[in-house]
Amino acid sequence: MQDGTDESNLLNSPSTNNGTIEIASPTNPLANTALPAGGATNGSGSATSPDSSSSAPATPAVLGENALHVEISDALSEKEKVKFTVHTRTTLPGFAKKDNNVVRQHEEFVWLHDRIEENEDYAGYIIPPCPPRPDFDASREKLQRLGEGEGNMTKEEFKKMKSELEAEYLATFKKTVAMHEVFLRRLASHPVFRVDQHLKVFLEYDQDLCAKPRKKMAIFGGFVKSLGKTTDEILLSATVRDVNDFFENELQFLTEYHGHLREAAARTEKMTQRHKDVGDSHQKISNALTQLSTTEKGNFETFVAKSAEIFERIKNLETRVASDQDLKLGDTLRYYQRDSDAAKALLIRRLRCLAAYETANRNLEKARSKNKDVHAAETAQAEACEKFESMSACGKEELIGFRNRRVAAFKKSLVELSELEIKHAKTQYEYLRQSLLAIKEIA
Repeated sequence: MQDGTDESNLLNSPSTNNGTIEIASPTNPLANTALPAGGATNGSGSATSPDSSSSAPATPAVLGENALHVEISDALSEKEKVKFTVHTRTTLPGFAKKDNNVVRQHEEFVWLHDRIEENEDYAGYIIPPCPPRPDFDASREKLQRLGEGEGNMTKEEFKKMKSELEAEYLATFKKTVAMHEVFLRRLASHPVFRVDQHLKVFLEYDQDLCAKPRKKMAIFGGFVKSLGKTTDEILLSATVRDVNDFFENELQFLTEYHGHLREAAARTEKMTQRHKDVGDSHQKISNALTQLSTTEKGNFETFVAKSAEIFERIKNLETRVASDQDLKLGDTLRYYQRDSDAAKALLIRRLRCLAAYETANRNLEKARSKNKDVHAAETAQAEACEKFESMSACGKEELIGFRNRRVAAFKKSLVELSELEIKHAKTQYEYLRQSLLAIKEIA
């Protein structure tokens, strides 16, 4: 079964609601800065206030029968944690409230993912990947260093750097919110997961779910578990021959596909970093020209000051290009890298089920040859057969849905990225043309 969520909309538009994202970190000189979650994003991923539009907030759509709508309406970033306000609207039977808000932390999202992944009834489904842990360490370190070095900068330089770091911090924060929201929406739109009792508890229970941050031993245990899964995958692939060409081809494809995604994501990261490096070089040239302009007078001072302004503007354009590439391409690649892992996990579970079915067949043959415990062996074989066939039917439908979903998402992301690249190129060309005319007039 496939869900109807379009992840590309959330991944490429991190904020889709009308709440407020607040940042309050003791080490953050931007503490108490609020970001409207309903605000639009510009090319660099930073926020623009929804107040810039005169239109009133849209009225929530009327829900149909058996509907479940989930969104993260607010989020608060503190020093060691992020608190997400999850807003649920539903007409599903069994919910105490049709409109409800609960506050959740990342560890509770992990708890929900693990409960669903551990449920054997869901073995034939692609489990939506768990959202990555919020990581703002790099941005916070930059902000802290900025606060410590404030005395060595002019007021204008500090204000400029603060604004840039604020935009970087908020863009990272909004991506984190988007990843957690797309996880919930995948579950809420799935015909089976949406009625899961653990999801209901997550959305409705207004107290802490007692999901604490993982300690070192738990992290080590997770590493060992991951290593065991990899070993299990290799062993099953080598010893169990799949009788269905569709699933055998899918496993081979997903293994290669995941490797290509990982490589593409790494190259995209390098590409965006190069754009940032070019932007930093333009900023250094701009700073040098600005200092030079203070020692000159007359037309040359005006010429140098104008040149500094041009290089700074070009730097901003390069930063926007890098942010768009990371948002439209990098985030999509990283998300489907995790999602393809989840699809491959489904195929490994099916191979494990096939191995159990073959074992049940061998046990039945032994029981019949010895004429002992035949009825119990037949029952076990019938149950293993039914489970395997059910998982195969469900898994095939899930994998076809996954294929359609990822193709649509990549098409949307690549088209939008191409449009933005063309837009930025035209903007840069026009700005450089006007700048050259302005410099000629000064000269």
